[in-house]
Amino acid sequence: MILALLLLPSTLSLAADRRVSASVDTAWQSYVVAPASRHVLPVKVVAVQGAVTNPQGVIGSGTVTFRRKPPLPKPSWPRGTRAESGPGSSTTEHSPAAAIDGSLSTYWQGPAAGKTAAMTIRMPAARALAGVTLQASPGHGVSGFRVDVWRNQRWQEVALVTGNRSLQRAVAFRQRVRADRIRISVTSVAGSHAAARIAAIWPGVIHDDPPPGIVLDFGKMVVGHLHLEFAGASKNHPGIRVAFSATRQYLGERSDFTRSDNGDRIVPGTDQWAVPSSPSSWTDTHGCRHGRQLCADGLHGFRYVKISLDALPDDAPYAEPYGRIVLRKAWLDFTPYLGTPSSYTGWFLSSDPRLNRYWYGASYTDELNNAVFHADNIEPRQADSAFLEGKRVLLDGAKRDRDPYVGDLAVSALTAYLTHGPDLQGAARNVLLDVAQHQRADGWIAPASIRHYTLPLFDYPMWWVTDVWDNVLYTGDRAFATTSYPYLRNVLDHWYPLVTNADGLLEKGLNGTTGYGDYAFLPRSGEVTYYNALYVLALRDAARLAKFLRHPADAERWSQRADKVSIAINQRLWDAGAGAYLDTAKGPVRHGQDGNAIAVLAGVTDAQRADALLVYLSAHTALPYGNAFMDNDTLIPGGDRLVYPFVSYFDIDARFRSGHASSAIDEIRRLYGWMASHDPGTTDWEGIGADGSLYEQGYTSTAHGWSTGVVPLLSNELLGARPTEPGFKTWQIKPHPGSIAWARGQLPTPYGPLKLSWRQHAGSMAMEVTVPVGTSGTIALPADVSAKVWMDGQLAWDGKHALAYEASVDGGYIEFHHVGAGSHRVVMVADAGAR
Repeated sequence: MILALLLLPSTLSLAADRRVSASVDTAWQSYVVAPASRHVLPVKVVAVQGAVTNPQGVIGSGTVTFRRKPPLPKPSWPRGTRAESGPGSSTTEHSPAAAIDGSLSTYWQGPAAGKTAAMTIRMPAARALAGVTLQASPGHGVSGFRVDVWRNQRWQEVALVTGNRSLQRAVAFRQRVRADRIRISVTSVAGSHAAARIAAIWPGVIHDDPPPGIVLDFGKMVVGHLHLEFAGASKNHPGIRVAFSATRQYLGERSDFTRSDNGDRIVPGTDQWAVPSSPSSWTDTHGCRHGRQLCADGLHGFRYVKISLDALPDDAPYAEPYGRIVLRKAWLDFTPYLGTPSSYTGWFLSSDPRLNRYWYGASYTDELNNAVFHADNIEPRQADSAFLEGKRVLLDGAKRDRDPYVGDLAVSALTAYLTHGPDLQGAARNVLLDVAQHQRADGWIAPASIRHYTLPLFDYPMWWVTDVWDNVLYTGDRAFATTSYPYLRNVLDHWYPLVTNADGLLEKGLNGTTGYGDYAFLPRSGEVTYYNALYVLALRDAARLAKFLRHPADAERWSQRADKVSIAINQRLWDAGAGAYLDTAKGPVRHGQDGNAIAVLAGVTDAQRADALLVYLSAHTALPYGNAFMDNDTLIPGGDRLVYPFVSYFDIDARFRSGHASSAIDEIRRLYGWMASHDPGTTDWEGIGADGSLYEQGYTSTAHGWSTGVVPLLSNELLGARPTEPGFKTWQIKPHPGSIAWARGQLPTPYGPLKLSWRQHAGSMAMEVTVPVGTSGTIALPADVSAKVWMDGQLAWDGKHALAYEASVDGGYIEFHHVGAGSHRVVMVADAGAR
């Protein structure tokens, strides 16, 4: 419901104000991001290349015509010319002779992505040259190359190309030269995850017609299968090549990511098809049309798509790189969860439109990752799962890796529970049960299905424990809790004791775990604050689950172990000089965002230490695009400029819960504001690198579920509602409003919606709460103890005494207990003298 209450100076008039609309609130629906249907059209043409007529026709009701002439014959090297590898070349490369044999089907294997290698061409006699033309293999471009000639007994530079984005690049020498030796140093495209391959080098400056093409913008990240409808084509079966990208920056002659980059090996960076002369349509589906020819990736996550009249040399004779094509329509079959206003069972709205956009952008990010698991559109590195096939899951990324990881669920599952509730709860359960069924005999649980459940991560079994508890807490699913419990007990009572040292701390390196990774494959070992703080959190969550299932001995044992680990963390890992926890007990001194934040949430800290470490992190990690995950670069290069939104969720949550609402909101605005205002916009990135860049360049996942923490942060903390017993049987409402004037929203529960709205001004607050039948909870208002509070028109706290609802004061909040079902109106008026 909409709270229209104005806070008035008079205590009586404020308490008596009844100006609250009873109508259903729909204002939040304007922020919903998902398309209106699964038939998604591009919104505009943003680039045109080559001979293209009426490029806007594909957006409206017309057609687009692509034309390309057959290429002219290429010049050849003199007979007897040889090519040999130079500095930087691999010992296993394809022969450099392939670059001068005149065939585009062979190639010289050049340098790895971002690296440089050289080859030397030796002619039998000196020859006059005006320039050279270099042709890269599709999907394996070069970003630049340098040409030197051997003259006067030394190498002399005659041409330099940088920032290249073309597969075929002609370069004229600064002046015509005569030489018998040419050295070409090639730099592979950085961030492409594909080594350069040089299909041909020709003696001379050759300017073929560029492949005609257009770039379509779908307006935001989308996921699904592209459809193209053609009115016709020339009779030579002209080919199309389609490249996808989340950003304009990384859209070139290849997609910013394909499954082949992770091992599928069927496409060289683009999807291919040959257009027949009669009207036809093409759906981008995974596989090849003729053996290993005319292959496509199928499903993609992208914002931009480049459609070109071109063909791979290896696709002959089924496709030719020239001719005429008439394109009539382009659209996307949207395959992930479609989050329309009618599907939202939870929502959020506030007085700050930016926060509203971030909440719904994160929800959309999560929706893009909520998909049906199929072997031909998920992570190709042995991630297929018979149990998950055909089931709804929460993937880690919409573009890549497209595998469900239990660490990511620590955030993405909360987002799902708070937005679409019952629709998406089963997706997380499917993932958690799948990896549990592949638990090792020693109790270790795999992070995901990748590599047939063998990827060795040290921290993810703990995240699995917390994920199980979160699912039970939000859904009340006792059957799932009962099924999961033996696996959980095995994790905590078998696996982690194997890697616990004499001080009671987890120590990575024990029991053969030196090579184990974590959420970012960080090179940490020994006693690490993050691992141990997370261990405490997992133990405390497990104890809560044990109580729910009536296993008191387990609950007591795990609670006592959590206390002992907390003591050890404070004794061995607290840096009193800095006022923060060390990242590790040995080695260079540094302080991590992950360990410090989770120590607060796990109850390792007291209030004084929590305040100190949050102030320290603000002073040493704040950046224009969020907070860095480390305060210096002694762990990895650039670590003090690298932001992981996954870790930032716990940092911001710790700030809200420790009374640092202003710094929490500031960090949200910097982090989510940066991602929302940079290409592709709206969705949340896996990581942010130096100067706010995509941290793994084009490979970066720009719609990553683990980065959607702004949803639980705003719903659970700023709005202030969360479950305290499984299934919201009991709940707590405790807003952390900071400077936000008002907020309202709804949380889905198994008993029905829990609705909440509040408005604050000058230390006073008015609140409306609708509690579902079968539940009860605590309402806590941020106030000075001298404030007066009315509940449903009755004075419940007079500034000194509890008059109703067992009112009490705790840590700057006035609390009211055992609030039951129904609609409740709460009005708190600050004492003027106290202000």
